[in-house]
Amino acid sequence: MVGAIRIVSLFLFHFFLVTQSAPTKNLVNQVPGFDGKLPSKHYAGYVTVDEDHGKNLYYYFVESESDPKKDPVVLWLNGGPGCSSFDGFVYEHGPFNFEKPKAKGVLPKLTLNKYSWSKVSNIIYLDSPAGVGFSYAKNESAYETGDIRVAHDTHVFLLKWFQLYPEFQHNQFFLAGESFAGIYVPTLANNIVKGIIDEDARMQSKINFKGYMIGNGVCDDKFDGNALVPFAYGMGLISEEIFKETESVCKESYYNPQTKDCALQLLKVNQLISGLNIYNILEPCYHSNGTDTRTRSNNNRLPESFKQLGVSERGLPVRKRMFGRAWPHGAIVKNGIVPSWPQLIHGGANVPCTDDEVAFLWLNNDAVRKAIHTADKSLVNKWVLCTDQLSYHHTLGSMIKYHQYLTFSGYRALIFSGDHDLCVPYTGSQAWTSSLGYQIIDEWRPWFIDGQVAGFTQGYEFNLTFLTIKGAGHTVPEYKPKESLYFYKQFIHGKKI
Repeated sequence: MVGAIRIVSLFLFHFFLVTQSAPTKNLVNQVPGFDGKLPSKHYAGYVTVDEDHGKNLYYYFVESESDPKKDPVVLWLNGGPGCSSFDGFVYEHGPFNFEKPKAKGVLPKLTLNKYSWSKVSNIIYLDSPAGVGFSYAKNESAYETGDIRVAHDTHVFLLKWFQLYPEFQHNQFFLAGESFAGIYVPTLANNIVKGIIDEDARMQSKINFKGYMIGNGVCDDKFDGNALVPFAYGMGLISEEIFKETESVCKESYYNPQTKDCALQLLKVNQLISGLNIYNILEPCYHSNGTDTRTRSNNNRLPESFKQLGVSERGLPVRKRMFGRAWPHGAIVKNGIVPSWPQLIHGGANVPCTDDEVAFLWLNNDAVRKAIHTADKSLVNKWVLCTDQLSYHHTLGSMIKYHQYLTFSGYRALIFSGDHDLCVPYTGSQAWTSSLGYQIIDEWRPWFIDGQVAGFTQGYEFNLTFLTIKGAGHTVPEYKPKESLYFYKQFIHGKKI
């Protein structure tokens, strides 16, 4: 009898998949600022993930411009914690390039991005957790959250999303993200895999999960924290004498200083590098467009060679946001201890090299908000790139155990790093991937775009790949859009980079 009920249930479920399709009310018919026909179907809206707290997560879904019925579905998550995934949409790999308006009150002009990741995949840009971007909770107590709750809510989102868009149920599915998504992605992947294994979940919407990719992602306090000082030395930012002195007093443990001498030495290192843009040490630090005319004129007087460091094929000058945190200049040493680098990455002083004007202008325009189906202003008054209303608790510690579980279970993983990022240096990511002890099956080698070295890669058993992108900073697709589309396409289609 139980078997018969199960057969009937499965029949009804598959009938639902065949007869239902994407909700037309969520279709984005036009995008203000863009003239012409959209290159593929776009959808946007909300999924309620917690009725008790009124948690509603906002998504913007871009169908593949190639073959949406067969191409993989990818969920993109930005970091923070607390940053909207419209960062990826506007500045990194979304379907449009945005041009900064020349006059007040004018919308940014949008043109097609030839390096959009939607060229080869369906992609969901999700504002997560509730309180980020256009996502919200009616009960503001929900804005106190953490690793476990966010992974659970995002998993609920995916199960419900595939019920809304059942025609994508059988497409291969991947997770992707950067920065603090180094926490979001493996914890969410863990929940997805457990849901696939669980018998009851099979009766719901099974996710055809295949793997994940993380760019310049935080992973482990020790590996990430210990990467900064050697990276600064290797890049010529501190002298050999200062490096050796720091090594000596800190005993090569920089992530958690235990003595006053070590804390003061780390503070000295921080002061030496405090004038750099931590998201790309080669890039000039563009200061705010506030009332201080000196900073504006200083930006204008930058040598042309420096300005070119912030130029990519995306159209906008590369600009930096509050993804991570840096040691504040002149940090206060309490009881002989300065906060550790990872603690400050997860919640310290804001870095002033920020300019998010284009995204802010576009996403807070009434016509745009109406077109992309955002919540009423009584629920989400204003879109900001990175919110300060979250109280986030990172309680699960190192992500290494999650990576081991996932790769052992047969899921593909790509850990990629812009090699000029000082916020989450590639050396830390390289070290923890190596620490897994997996056999190397593709020895360290360059990879190429247009006959030029684009970075270096090393392949391990259990479908784990580590990749660097030459000259890129913290947000790799923003700096190297062509290279990023290449390795993204290769990875999601299971091809060698």
